[in-house]
Amino acid sequence: MTAVPSSRPSLQRLNRFDRQLWNRFIKIAQPYWFPMSPHSGKLFFVLLMSLIVFLFGLLVVIVSAGVLLAQALFPEFMQQTAGGLVGLIQAITRPPAIFIVAATLLIPAAIFFLMRGKLMQRWQQWLFLGGLLLLSLSVSGMNVIISYVGNFFTTALSERDQPTFWRFFFVYAGVFVVATPISAFYPYVRDLLGLRWRDWMTQKFLGQYFRNRAYYEINFEADIDNPDQRISEDIKSFTATSLSFLLLVLSSVIDVVAFTGILWSLSKFLAVFLVAYAIIGTLVATLIGRRLILLNFNQLRREADFRYGLVHVRDNAESIAFYQGEANELGQLRRRFVEVLRNFSFLVGWQRNLAFFRVPYRYATYILPSVILAPMYFAQQITFGDITQAGFAFSQIFDAFALVVLQMNELSSFAAGINRLETFTQALDAQDQPPPPGLSAIHTLEDSHIALEDVSLATPKGQRMLLREVSLRLQPEQGLVIVGHSGVGKSSLLRAIAGLWNTGTGQIVRPDLSEMLFLPQRPYMVLGTLRDQLLYPNLDKETSDEQLHAALEQVNLADLPNRVGGFDVELDWADVLSLGEQQRLAFARLVLTKPHYAMLDEATSALDLGNEQRLYQKLRGMGTTFVSVGHRTSLLKYHDFVLELSGDGSWKLTPTRDYVVNAEAFV
Repeated sequence: MTAVPSSRPSLQRLNRFDRQLWNRFIKIAQPYWFPMSPHSGKLFFVLLMSLIVFLFGLLVVIVSAGVLLAQALFPEFMQQTAGGLVGLIQAITRPPAIFIVAATLLIPAAIFFLMRGKLMQRWQQWLFLGGLLLLSLSVSGMNVIISYVGNFFTTALSERDQPTFWRFFFVYAGVFVVATPISAFYPYVRDLLGLRWRDWMTQKFLGQYFRNRAYYEINFEADIDNPDQRISEDIKSFTATSLSFLLLVLSSVIDVVAFTGILWSLSKFLAVFLVAYAIIGTLVATLIGRRLILLNFNQLRREADFRYGLVHVRDNAESIAFYQGEANELGQLRRRFVEVLRNFSFLVGWQRNLAFFRVPYRYATYILPSVILAPMYFAQQITFGDITQAGFAFSQIFDAFALVVLQMNELSSFAAGINRLETFTQALDAQDQPPPPGLSAIHTLEDSHIALEDVSLATPKGQRMLLREVSLRLQPEQGLVIVGHSGVGKSSLLRAIAGLWNTGTGQIVRPDLSEMLFLPQRPYMVLGTLRDQLLYPNLDKETSDEQLHAALEQVNLADLPNRVGGFDVELDWADVLSLGEQQRLAFARLVLTKPHYAMLDEATSALDLGNEQRLYQKLRGMGTTFVSVGHRTSLLKYHDFVLELSGDGSWKLTPTRDYVVNAEAFV
C-alpha cells in the first residue's frame, strides 16, 4: 500500500491567465445562477447575453417614451436641445427599427420561458442581476448623454454664446438630477447582490466542509492551508470582485460601441490609433502581470499562516506561560512574518515593474486626443467642444480596451482567490469520492454490537501500517481496554471505529454513530453556556435544570453551576475549568446522553483514582458497552478484555484476569 500523489494543479500551473483559470471561475461562480451540467456553461452564457439584450431593449423603450413625452410637452425646448435625439427616437418607432426593438424583448423572454424549469429556484438572483445590469446600462447611457451635453456646453462657453450656454447648463443639471439616484442605487444593488451571493456560497462551502467530516479529513491535505480564510475572506472577495468585473466588462463593451461611433465621426485615425494602442498595451501588461498571480496566491497564504500563529498563541497562552516558551513562540511568529514580508517585497517589486509601464501608458491618453485633433481644430474643421468630447470618448474607450492593464493588480489578486477556492473545492469534493487507486478502504457495517473482522489499519495516506488483521467481538455491556506504548495505534483504532480513518482492509461492525459517544483525552469545550457544554451535541434536547444538577452530582461537580453563575452563563470553559474538571464534565454529557456504547480515549487521565473509579462504576451501572484507551493499570479492573498492541502491527487479545496474572508473573 503506497501513498498516492495529489492530482491537483501545481502552484506553477496556477500562475496563468488561461482557459483553465476561466473554467475554474465558471465552476465556482455558475452554480448560484444556473445548475452545473454538460454544456451548462454555454446555456448560462446565452441566458446572460439574453438578459443584457432584453434590458437594452427595455431601456430603449423607457428612453423613447420619456423623450416622446417631453417632445409633446416641450416641443420648442426639445427641438433646440435634442433635435437629433428626437428624430432618432421617432425613427425607432417606425418599421423596421420597431421590429428590432420588439425582438430584443420577445426573443430573450422566450429563452427564459423555455429555461424556466432550471431558473425557478433562482429567480431572486436573476431579478437582482437584472436590476443591477439595468442600472449599469443606465450609467453608460448617462455618460453618452453627458458627452454630448458637455460638447455643446463647452462650445457655447468658448464662443461666448450665452443663451445656448444657459440652456445646456439646465440640461446638464437635469441630467444630474436623473443620474443621482441611478448612481446611488447602482453600488447599493451591486453590494446587496454580492452579499446574497456570498451568503449562498458560504452556506454551500460550510455544508461541504462539515459533510462526511471533511473538516477533519482536509487536515491531511498538505496543499490546503487555512480553510477558515478560504471560507471567510476568499469567498467574500470572490463574490464582490466577480460582480465588479462583470459590470466593468459590460460597461466597457457598451462604452466601446457607443463612444467608438462618436470618435469615428470626429477622426477615423484617432479611433484606429486608440484600438491599436489599447490592444498592444493589454498584451504587454498581461506578460508583465503573469507573475503577480502566484505572488498574490502566496501572499494570501503567508498572511493567513501568520494570523493563525497569533491565534494559536492566544488559544494556548497558559501552556506557553507554563513552559516559559515566549522566546520560541516569538521566534516562530517572526519567521512567519518574515515570509509575509519576503513575498510582499517580491509582490510590490512586480507591481512597481508594472507601474513603470502602466503609469505613462495611462497618462499619455490625457494628451493624445488633443495632439491628434489639434491640426483639425486650428484649421477650424472642428469646434473646441469636439475636442473635449473626443477626449472624453477616448478616455472611455481606452478604459474599456485597457481593462486588463488598469486592473492588473486586482485581476491577479482575483485569479489567486479563484485558484484558492478551486483547490479547496476539489479537496471537499474528493471527500465524497471513493479512495483513489492504490488505497483500499475498511468496510463498515452497522449492527447491534462491536466487532473487528481481519482489520488492517494504515494512516490516512497509506504511509504506515499500524495494525494487521485484528479480529475481536465485544458483547453488549462488556468493556475492552486497549494498551500499548505511545504511538502504536491505540487512538487510531478508535478513529477507525468512529469512521474517521478508514484506510486499510477488513470490516468493522458497529452500531449507528448516534448510539455511540466518543470522549477524547482533552474534551471539546464548545463556545456557549454551561448548559450547552452538558447537552452537546444534542443542544435542542429538552432537559430540566434538575436533570443537569443530577448529572453534575454524579461526576462530583455539583457546585459548578453556583461557582460559575448558573447554567446560562457563557465563559471560556477551556480556561475556566481544569483538565480534570473538563473530563468530568464530559462524563456528565455521557450520563445525560445515555449512549449504548462509549469510546474513551484516556478520558480519565487527569483524574484521581477515586473519581476514575466513580465514573467507571457509573458506566457499568448504566449498562453501557465501552472501549477505553489508557496507560494506567488501574483501568484494567473495569474491563473484561485487554487488547495489547505491540507497535509492529501485531496484537494480542486477552481476558483481563489472565492479562493481570501474566503481568504479575512477569514482574
